[in-house]
Amino acid sequence: MKLLFIHADHLAYEARKPALKTPPPLPPEGGKGSADEALVVFYCVEAADAADLPAVVERTVAEVQDVLGQVKAERVVLYPYAHLSQSLARPNDAQKGGELLFASAKEKLGVPVQASPFGYYKAFEIKAKGHPLAELSRSVTLGGPASGPAAVALVNKPAKGAPTASGVAASTQKESEALQKEKKLVSSWFILTPEAKLVPASEYDFSKDKEFESFYRYETQGTRQAGEEPPHVRLMRELELVDYEPAADAGNFRWYPKGQLIKRLLQEQCSEVIRKAGGMRVETPIMYDYEHPALKRYLDRFPARQYILRSEDKDYFLRFAACFGQYMIFHDMVMGRKDLPVRLYELTHYSFRREQTGELSGLRRLRTFTMPDMHTLTADMEQAKAEFLAQFRLCQQWMSDIGVPYNAALRFVRSFYDENPEFVRALAKENGRPMVVEMWEDRFFYFVTKMEFHPLDTQGRAAALSTVQIDVENGERFGIQYTDSDGKRKHPIILHNSVPGAIERNLYAILENEAKKMSQGKKGALPFWLAPVQVRLLPVSDTFNDACLKIAKELEDRCGVRVDLDDRDEGIGRKIRDAEKEWVPLILVYGEKESGGAKFSVRTREGPNLALSLDELVSEILKRQGDKPRASLGLPTRLNLRPTFRG
Repeated sequence: MKLLFIHADHLAYEARKPALKTPPPLPPEGGKGSADEALVVFYCVEAADAADLPAVVERTVAEVQDVLGQVKAERVVLYPYAHLSQSLARPNDAQKGGELLFASAKEKLGVPVQASPFGYYKAFEIKAKGHPLAELSRSVTLGGPASGPAAVALVNKPAKGAPTASGVAASTQKESEALQKEKKLVSSWFILTPEAKLVPASEYDFSKDKEFESFYRYETQGTRQAGEEPPHVRLMRELELVDYEPAADAGNFRWYPKGQLIKRLLQEQCSEVIRKAGGMRVETPIMYDYEHPALKRYLDRFPARQYILRSEDKDYFLRFAACFGQYMIFHDMVMGRKDLPVRLYELTHYSFRREQTGELSGLRRLRTFTMPDMHTLTADMEQAKAEFLAQFRLCQQWMSDIGVPYNAALRFVRSFYDENPEFVRALAKENGRPMVVEMWEDRFFYFVTKMEFHPLDTQGRAAALSTVQIDVENGERFGIQYTDSDGKRKHPIILHNSVPGAIERNLYAILENEAKKMSQGKKGALPFWLAPVQVRLLPVSDTFNDACLKIAKELEDRCGVRVDLDDRDEGIGRKIRDAEKEWVPLILVYGEKESGGAKFSVRTREGPNLALSLDELVSEILKRQGDKPRASLGLPTRLNLRPTFRG
């Protein structure tokens, strides 16, 4: 069944003449109707739906309910609209599908439902609202073997005018118990000061830190829905890093060589940080049996939407984190108390979450992403708290490495907060700045506390990067055990930690932070270790090209720097401007003076020019690079031979 949703201020329609030889009779009130503040559902029953109309209708009503919950319309209007498909059901099947849809919607939606006449040509006028979810299209279809249970696949396309790339996502969206509860969650909000004083947010003085106030307002009142296009989208394209992929599902991107380099460096740095912290790297599958007893219970406790796919007679879900595979490995391990804490780490190159279309916006929220995930088994809560603090520090260092300011949020079950005052004081001292605290009276999820680091973007929206959680359920749920010093088998407490969060979101945070600086008249820049081109040589004429190539080779050999040469037939002014537009940190103009042995005049991104010999330049590069990972650019050294990926 094809669906087009319009959130409308007003709809009016009138049946003009029959579209079928024997149309159903008009209702007693005739063929006219109208509705205000309505979710209008234009629907089209397709030929394939006839195989199991009740199943399609059930799923369709679920999708209507999902959209209705998002737009908060006061009523629903069902409007048959054959123009949505070229594969129409027979009139009798289409009429039956509409009748089933109307009956089910009236029973389940909890708002008034009306239906426009089926089988008539109608005139209508509609006034749509202008928010990001005012226009959506979806498709509910039957899949899987005809002899087996019907598997319903949801295809979700952004409507015309939506702020995301178009694409097709084939999945069944099953909403977890935790996700349903999250919508109803009632929280108390506080500010935890560096002195560990818990102040009700309504009494806190935000006047000295407006950015922190904006973060608090977003956490308590903000929406995940995408608004206008954020500036990082323009930057990621201009710098030839990342772009939308119109041939894929929304929330999936193409990465050009420079962007893929940045992504790879972030991954390598994170993996090294975790290795030094004792994480043992593993690799696990990307799909799991939806009906696996332990996994199914876990899914109900995790607030995320899944992609579901069918293979033969089973449903599988695509992982949204590395939890499941690591739990299965933990389950089979033999451990004693002396072995704990035990840390497993995986860099999940493909994690999947079926985020809603209206939430997708550039690299901030994706449907397929790279998630470095570490899970730590601890013997008891004291060991868990010590690990939490250590991993909190890892996350602080990461945020420093990528050069992005952030605000911290803590979430507690109140009983855990009350029982662990020293732990709370240690966190407050470690952070050294106020933190937003969300307090739950009851535990809805598998964790008792959770911390997140959030950068704030140019539109005042927060997005979590680093996170650590203390999980008190899944050790028992997955049958993970260790032998304690008294010889008894016990279930460990598990820490979930992603030092950077999603790798893609890190680039979003970096670019948004630089967009803020640019709005203040400053230059945008990437951290030196992440800059695709770190040094660019600009010969004043082609007679100096060979000398510049030799210098580039020496710099690469001595310090592993990414260096290129602008040998295009352009003036030196144009070459400098283009290097500036690419955010190259160090720019060297090379001419007669330099060829005669004079020091290089090095233009730096941050402002002052430096006069450096070759040895001094090498020292400067090594200082800026530090201990961060190195990698080659993977593009021709000479710009004259380099393709342009985006015009």
